[in-house]
Formats: sequence, structure tokens, C-alpha cells
Amino acid sequence: MSGPSGTSSTVLDRIRRDVERNSLRARNGIRLATGVGRVRVGQAPKDVVWRRGRCELWHYRSDRVRVGPPLLIVFSLISRSYILDLTPGNSFVEQLLEAGFDVYLLDWGEPDERDAANLLEDYVDDFLPAGIAEVRRRSGADEVSLLGYCFGGILALLHGAHHPRSPLRSLSVMATPVDFAAMGPTSALFTSGGLELDDVLDDDGNVPPDVVLQSFRTLRPTAEVSRYVTLWDQLWSDEYVAAYQAMTSWSDDHIPFPGAAARQTVDMLVRDNGLLTDRLVVGGDRVHLRDITVPFLTVLACRDHIVPEDAAGPLIDLVGSSDRHELRLDAGHIGLVVGRTAARTTIPTIIDFLRRRSEPIGDAR
Repeated sequence: MSGPSGTSSTVLDRIRRDVERNSLRARNGIRLATGVGRVRVGQAPKDVVWRRGRCELWHYRSDRVRVGPPLLIVFSLISRSYILDLTPGNSFVEQLLEAGFDVYLLDWGEPDERDAANLLEDYVDDFLPAGIAEVRRRSGADEVSLLGYCFGGILALLHGAHHPRSPLRSLSVMATPVDFAAMGPTSALFTSGGLELDDVLDDDGNVPPDVVLQSFRTLRPTAEVSRYVTLWDQLWSDEYVAAYQAMTSWSDDHIPFPGAAARQTVDMLVRDNGLLTDRLVVGGDRVHLRDITVPFLTVLACRDHIVPEDAAGPLIDLVGSSDRHELRLDAGHIGLVVGRTAARTTIPTIIDFLRRRSEPIGDAR
């Protein structure tokens, strides 16, 4: 049983801890406000091995490649790809490299007025096949494994459906919507709210980044307040502040959405709900997700406020693959690729899926 002196000691320890933490809060708050000590992101060594327009194909350096075929990641059109290589020790790409994969990534760059006329076909039928061809040329592999994240998953699906003979060993997607009726307020504005795409285009003919950011913020109007409450509570922790700075920098850092591709997205995917209703037209051709027959994995997050579970859930039943799998995780949109859930569950599951459909590198090349 603690006596009075023991109680006094406990109170003094708590006071000392609170004083120390408040001092750390002040220091870290100043660093956040001034940008001093900003965390570096996207540090995995890589080379740009192919370009077309603003699009670049990145090849991550590794002397530990043990399995093939190569993995080509297709990223979203409206966000920056460094979320997949956030910081050392918290990097999807890093874990893939450590698992022995030869990793490439298609990064779309930052669109400007030269990209306003880009159609979905430019990405699905031109950039993506060219990227696949370059990966095969450099690696000597006959096939590639394709992995799409968020809107990059949609591009990967459209490519697989329009090109069923594309040299794919497997196709995996994460946080990829197919039922746009379940996508929330932003989709509803275009279907029944009277909003037209021309209302939000900038002078370059693209959807500007601030419109993209605000559309995401409307999905969780109180998130900003909650974010700062949590930040204040943890502001004393250097580790938490570094992770917070990296994550919020990415979540607030969007790029323009090419106008013509955005118009197709609104008309075909949002208003017609074409992925779900099988009314897809790509390059003038009717295409069907059931024509995707390669080994398939879809990963979705049950607490995803950007791509809700109901929006991504129907996908598993739309593809034609006999070897198809679904992974539902208790995570948010970003938590699929960074953080503890990603490190413990998402990434190991994707790695296991890919490894089972791969072979030792000596047989792959």
C-alpha cells in the first residue's frame, strides 16, 4: 500500500512528465508551423527509365531480386505516388524490394494544359501498354504482374478488360471503386446535384488540385478538427509528428485531373456507373470486366472514407478470373499502404499472392 510519500512522488512524476511534454509540444509545434525539419519522402533509390509526356516509368534499384516476373505498379491520376514509398521503414515499395521483387512504377507526373485533352484511352491503351513493353524489354521477362492503387486500379482494370491478351501474370488492385453510386456526396453532386464538370475546370482545362482536395474533405467534414485534436495530444512525440507530417503532406498534396479523362469518369463511371452495370466503352469498344481472366486480387478497407467498402465490394464478382481473391481489412484508405495494418497484413498478403504466382528469378528470365 502506498503511503503519502509514495502518492506525492507519483504526482511529482506526472507533473514533471507533463512539463516535459508541453516543452516538446512547443518545440514540435514551431517546427510544424515553420516547416523546419520536414520529413523527406520517396527515398527508395530509383531511375527514370522511360518517359512519354509527363508520364514516367520508375525502376527501383535492387540487388536482391529473387522472384519474377517484374511487378509494375499503376498509380492514381489525382495523387502523388510517394505514399507508396513514404519514409524509410514505412514504405510499401521497400517491403516489396526486401521480398525480392523487381519493382517498377508508372508515375503520371503533374498534368498541365498539354494534358487537358488526355482521355482514359491514352492511359489504358497507350501509356500502360508502352510501360509494360518497356518493363519486359529491360527485364527480359515474358510477362509482368500488374498492381493498381485507387484510380490506378481503375486504369489497370480497364487495361485488363480492353486487352485480355496483355502479357499479365496477375492483376491486383487496392481501394478500387466499381460502384460509384456508393461513392458518397461527390458522386451524388454529378448524378443528381446539378453539378457539371465545366463548373470546376481551371483555365488549363483540368480539374485543379484544390477542387480534388475539397471533394475529399467533404466526405469527412469533421476530420480536420479531429486531426488537430489528436495532433495536440501526441505533439510531444517526435516519431508521431514525423509520421503526421509525412502523411498530411501527402493527403493535402494533389495534382490536376486531366479534363477529358475527368469528363469520361463523370459520364461513364459516375453517371452510367459503367463498371458495375457493364456499360464500359474504351477506345470505341465495349469492354467487360469478365474478360479479365488472369489471377486476380482485390484489397479493400472497411473504414475507407474515400472508397467505401460498398463501392469496392462488388468487384470480386465482376471479373472472370477463376483464380480470384478478396482481402477486406479493418483499415482506412491510406492505412492499406502505410502504417501498422499495411506492414502486418496488407503488404504481406499481396506479397504472398504474388509470390505464389511467381518463380525463382533463374527461371523467370
